[in-house]
Amino acid sequence: MTSSAGSCSTNVSLTDRAFLEAHWMPFTGNRQFKASPRLFTEAQGAYYTDLEGRKVFDGLSGLWCTGLGHGRREIVDAVSRQIAKLDYAPAFQFGHPLSFELANRIVERMPKGLDHVMFAGGSGSDAVDSALKLARAYWRVRGQGGKTRLIGRLQAYHGVNFGGISVGGLVANRKPYGQGIEAGHLASIQPPAGSFFRGQPAEHGVELADSLLSLIELYDASTIAAVIVEPFSGSGGVIIPPRGYLQRLREMCNKHDILLVFDEVITGFGRCGAWTGAEAFGVTPDMLTFAKQSTNGVQPLSGVVAKKEIYETFMASGGQEYLLEIPHGYTYSAHPVACAAGLATLELIEREQMLERVRELTPKLESAVHGLRGARHVIDIRNYGLAAGLTLEAIPGEPARRPFEVAMAMFKKGFYVRYGGATIQLAPPFISTESEIARLADALGETLNHTK
Repeated sequence: MTSSAGSCSTNVSLTDRAFLEAHWMPFTGNRQFKASPRLFTEAQGAYYTDLEGRKVFDGLSGLWCTGLGHGRREIVDAVSRQIAKLDYAPAFQFGHPLSFELANRIVERMPKGLDHVMFAGGSGSDAVDSALKLARAYWRVRGQGGKTRLIGRLQAYHGVNFGGISVGGLVANRKPYGQGIEAGHLASIQPPAGSFFRGQPAEHGVELADSLLSLIELYDASTIAAVIVEPFSGSGGVIIPPRGYLQRLREMCNKHDILLVFDEVITGFGRCGAWTGAEAFGVTPDMLTFAKQSTNGVQPLSGVVAKKEIYETFMASGGQEYLLEIPHGYTYSAHPVACAAGLATLELIEREQMLERVRELTPKLESAVHGLRGARHVIDIRNYGLAAGLTLEAIPGEPARRPFEVAMAMFKKGFYVRYGGATIQLAPPFISTESEIARLADALGETLNHTK
């Protein structure tokens, strides 16, 4: 089959194994994919179009990042205009107006006290490593250079850079690479199988925050720079913090002089029905990372939002005004085209009242996914905002096989969902209709009941 997609000029079959070999794909079983490729050629609204012309419902909003739907003309036009006007500007020692405008717009939507934006290279991984570096550097500037240890949480995902995999709690992401940076890990907050909590667990697990006290006892607070957690985890399987859990972490970090960082790469800019997970859960961290939904996935953009006190600490210790306050940044920090996409995205979220839309759809998704309780192989279901995770009973010795088979069967039915570990993960676009959410859940139930 010769490509009919206008973007591909190579006169070969896009399903030819030899043609596919050059691309070493990330987070993909390359051997299986290249034997049975799944290629998207177009996208519009809540649907992809695959190579065969089939419409496929986007049940994960791209990778948690296209909540406004694909092909939004407002963002396309903003990006096109910016490329023609200023396609790139150096990120070091020079600037461009859009980065300052976007930083101000972001700060306006943050919890009170998060006042300064440092843009990163574009991926959430870059944002996380930026926050971890800032945390260590902050204490060094404060004269407490021994505070270097970073605390994450079991089953958490914080990207794929060395800092992120070190504080992350997914062992498979660390195992191939050996020793990372010095880190410790809080206890997992995943409830026992069969809990089937709807939204935030009200009477389970707040005491799990006290695992931080055990780490303080082991390492001493004088060695701990920061605790980093996701307001709710996405890639780990949509794991929701119990009520009071984040508040207790905040209290302990305050008491022991430890920075609290929220990784909001997935939860930021609408997924929780609020601008941030911090707002949704009522806890303000010292720093917050963002990426994904900040540009609706159209351009890579990420960053860290920090408290004023952190920013001013670096400014006060910077020496002569022309000197760098901190030697950190990326070639693509605050790229002008990404900033244009970010501004257009924020405007659309607000103008189309997408936060309210997410809050309206949340009970619809909750009802739909919990209606799958009793479906074959399902041993737990969790949800919050427009996100849900289903844990499947593992095939002995192959815990990842059944979710993979379910996701592949869903694709054949015209639905894209994510599989990871023992879970199926759903994150439909904010623009989804109730009937689309119902069809997604119905297709998943049918697939589960026909899966061995």
